[in-house]
Amino acid sequence: MEGKSKILVTGGAGFIGSHLTDILISEGCRVYIIDNLSTGQRQNIHPGANFFKFDIQDKKVEDLFKDIGFDYVFHTAAQVNLRKSVDNPVFDAKTNILGTLNILENCRKYGIEKIIFSSTGGAIYGEAKIVPTPETYEAKPVSPYGVAKLTIENYLYYYRRVFNLNYTILRYANVYGPRQNSLAEAGVVSIFINKILQDEQPIINGDGLQTRDYVYVDDVVRANLLAMTVKDIGIYNVATGQQNTVNQILKLVAAGFFDKKVEEKHGPAMLGEQRISCLAIDKINKYLNWQPKISLDQGIKLTVEWFKQNYDRQ
Repeated sequence: MEGKSKILVTGGAGFIGSHLTDILISEGCRVYIIDNLSTGQRQNIHPGANFFKFDIQDKKVEDLFKDIGFDYVFHTAAQVNLRKSVDNPVFDAKTNILGTLNILENCRKYGIEKIIFSSTGGAIYGEAKIVPTPETYEAKPVSPYGVAKLTIENYLYYYRRVFNLNYTILRYANVYGPRQNSLAEAGVVSIFINKILQDEQPIINGDGLQTRDYVYVDDVVRANLLAMTVKDIGIYNVATGQQNTVNQILKLVAAGFFDKKVEEKHGPAMLGEQRISCLAIDKINKYLNWQPKISLDQGIKLTVEWFKQNYDRQ
């Protein structure tokens, strides 16, 4: 990594983007953030970052590309609420497709070295018959959110073939950790923690036996940094390759609250909710020498402690 690289992080006030920004600045990079603060928070922004509050669909994006001359772009900005995408697919498409096209057009015009795109694993593969699911599995998303992410991946392929834009696509499993916005309904770990902190009963949808692949945010950041350094293009799952039920997650979260009794309570199942999601990580291990370092037990303990210490921020 070149220490003086000029790097744009879209969504840099958000969950993953802010952690990524912290590490990039610690490495000596000059980091610029675009975030409309719809779900991101000002207190997440590193004081050493250059922050611009506007939407990725804004015409101001081009002014920034023209004035700064970015070397790399980490595109983490997105409408991340899958349920909201179902309720309002047009809004989801405006943010996740049209907003990204605005970023890609400027990457093309102003000749960046590479864009690293934060995509999704479970929402793209759908109810896969091969588990853990490899990158070669046919993408059949069953939500507007997943459709939008796959559409962007196809646009990236187009921009590479026609304009030689260099990219890496990272398909995340269920990312969790400090700073995750529980109000955005994007992560069951943060939602459960926030409910317990407010002395409210966490509700598990359905029988709680639906499984997900939970990967800690620091491991995801490492994958992004590695993707920045490799020359070739590619699509990589970022996950653990292990399944855990929602019931297990509640037990692990509850274990971090010694002073509270947390019961396992179930509500109605979510219509159309995916039953199983787990991603294979052989490819990213082979080509980027990446594997998760933080266990689920350790990661949830770290996350619970952060939420306890920062409860006033939620």
